[in-house]
Amino acid sequence: MPADRPEGNPETVRLWSLTEDTLLEAGDDDTIVAITWWGEYELAGIPVPVRESLNRLLLGPVSMGNLASSAGAGAEEWAGALRKVLNRLSGSVVHSLALDDGRGPVLSAIPVTQSPVFPADPVPPGRLVKLSRFSTMRPDDGGGLLLESPRARYRVALLRPPAVAVASSLAGPVTLAQVAETTGLSEPVVADVVAFLAAAGVALVADDWAEFAEDSDADLAVWSPEDLIFHARSRTWQKGGPPAAEGPRAGTEPPVVKQITAGPTFPLHRPDPTVLEATDPTLTALLEDDHTCPELTERALTADQIGEFLYRAARVRSIGPAYLPGGPGHEASQRPYFSIACLYELEIYVGINRCADLARGIYHYDPLWHTLTLINDDLGVLDGMLDLAMIGAGSHRRPSVLLTMTARMSRIAWVLGSAAYATTLVHVGALQQVLYLTAKAMGLAAHAVPVDAGDRVDRSLKLEWPAEVSVGECVLDFAPSR
Repeated sequence: MPADRPEGNPETVRLWSLTEDTLLEAGDDDTIVAITWWGEYELAGIPVPVRESLNRLLLGPVSMGNLASSAGAGAEEWAGALRKVLNRLSGSVVHSLALDDGRGPVLSAIPVTQSPVFPADPVPPGRLVKLSRFSTMRPDDGGGLLLESPRARYRVALLRPPAVAVASSLAGPVTLAQVAETTGLSEPVVADVVAFLAAAGVALVADDWAEFAEDSDADLAVWSPEDLIFHARSRTWQKGGPPAAEGPRAGTEPPVVKQITAGPTFPLHRPDPTVLEATDPTLTALLEDDHTCPELTERALTADQIGEFLYRAARVRSIGPAYLPGGPGHEASQRPYFSIACLYELEIYVGINRCADLARGIYHYDPLWHTLTLINDDLGVLDGMLDLAMIGAGSHRRPSVLLTMTARMSRIAWVLGSAAYATTLVHVGALQQVLYLTAKAMGLAAHAVPVDAGDRVDRSLKLEWPAEVSVGECVLDFAPSR
């Protein structure tokens, strides 16, 4: 079992504990069932002293010296058995470092993977160290700071000023001696804190040639820190991530459809699906027809074309109850495009530039009643939106119609928690594909366009940010002549 204090340094103390979400249940005879974030573990052949040690680890950080003193005789056997259990439960073991002042940990490494390894090897003297370029620091609900990286096996809670001071000094390559001079801490304390940060994966130690492996990794070079952390957090419901919103209570479930009351409302054309089925190209024909890049025209769409397009691609076909596996029931809708659990958090705003029957302006589409409601008649704002789409399409013409997709995050976050936004982007892709195919079937052309406008789009649509945010744009025009 590792020593309480790093060798040769009496100023720091190693502590261990189990995560707060870990539960231990006694089984038959000498069996314990550990219920963790990662699942249940049946641990057989657990001696009584080890059981007592595990129960003590549930109460908070404790040194191995204190555990060993309570284990009594047979300390070597106890240490081996406890090490075996903690290795199996490594995804629920918190490693902490404290000063020997009795004031508790200065930092704690909290696992975020199922079977992490925490080596805590000492940093060689004179070796350069720095934070990973993927590491980020943010406030923690507990009042400290969290240091985390999508590449790391642990997130590190910086609980006291010494840990914060050391971590903040690692923005660029430095030696332990330089950090000690900057922070005013003793070099042994700095060495132990840095060793913890490196073991957690948020800090790097250079090799003998003063080079960091991360800097020359070609596979990492293509990732920005923002994209990699988004990928890592969106692909798994990581513990300690953004808290999931509470499930809907009576009268508080986010509505299926956004209610818009301001501005005049215009009913749209409803085509007959049986007629469309008889006259539409086949799915194979639509998929095999090349999708060309945007080639915007000067022609004006009709209100009937816009109505048919939205009816076929985005209307609410029906509303009824839906049930998540093992979860709460909720009111859901059925629409032509895919949405997990039929939540349909996406909204569509229609910027009309050229239309024979509708005035220029920005409208909100109600998929239930199949209507457009004018929400912004400021033509300067509309032109600004159209210019963004024109630039994104690589054209010198403004599109006839610009569709902007937004997401009401409360509609999806109460179910998916920290995976909500990533799922929303999946839904945007699903809707875009349906818009493409629908436009082709009608002899029109729909093109997704990249728009980089900061908060300009949100302000133009009068969104209550961040409850509702813009997530994609699509231009609608006539298909280019062949």
